[in-house]
Amino acid sequence: MLSFSILGALEIYTEAGQVEIPGDLQRTLVQVLLISERQAVGGEVLINEMWGDSAPDNQTNALQAHVSRLRRRLRALEPERSLSRLTIHPSGYRLAVEDDELDAAQFFRKVQQAEMAMLTHPAEAADLLRSALAMWRGPVFGQLPGGTVCRLAGARFEEHRLRARELLFDAELDAGHHSRILAELHETHISNPLRERFCEQLMLALYRSGRQADALDTYRRMWQHLSEEIGVQPSPSLRRVERAILSHDPALSLGSGRGRLESDLTGARRP
Repeated sequence: MLSFSILGALEIYTEAGQVEIPGDLQRTLVQVLLISERQAVGGEVLINEMWGDSAPDNQTNALQAHVSRLRRRLRALEPERSLSRLTIHPSGYRLAVEDDELDAAQFFRKVQQAEMAMLTHPAEAADLLRSALAMWRGPVFGQLPGGTVCRLAGARFEEHRLRARELLFDAELDAGHHSRILAELHETHISNPLRERFCEQLMLALYRSGRQADALDTYRRMWQHLSEEIGVQPSPSLRRVERAILSHDPALSLGSGRGRLESDLTGARRP
């Protein structure tokens, strides 16, 4: 059985260890097929991803040659497999990969399990999310981001990665670990200065740690950054957290989860 890793540079493993797919064109071909979610990929898409504007005159024959080479390589890695992983269809080429053979699919499954556990078992959800995030070895596809399709997939996966970090901090806060995650949360906020959710979480962690002044200073610096960088004001959600800190709103107390916190802060402003 093979396993494929794309949460970082492309890596392929057999039971005996890591194997190489030589050449950027072959590696790009594998990458596009892996992000297709088991759907067939048209030849024109593959050609554009592999060569871009530098496609050879005999591009169809060149693609078929690379597909044949990859099929032979995969077959050699799994001699016991009866059917080829790489198959040809009227709509293009398809690589058969099960969810437990692809790290990205495992990442999404763990995040989904964590979301289900958030309300009742936040510490367990945090453990699941840390396990999921530990699967990342760097940017998707590493130093070979590929063409438009691969780059868009990489950006989409990176957004899911950031969302998982947001969920992780929500779970840690709900579990009462605000002091423990302060340094990690501050670093994440600094690395993503325009992502307001990390700012909200940092403000809440600081407030619960008895550092109200630092929480408010974090808000003021965020407001200044948003104004100078993109010319906008903080979102209503971020402003509600600032007002709640100023008034020592009980909704900020430990045990107010993400959904409950938003509901309480919104409801507190209604007549």
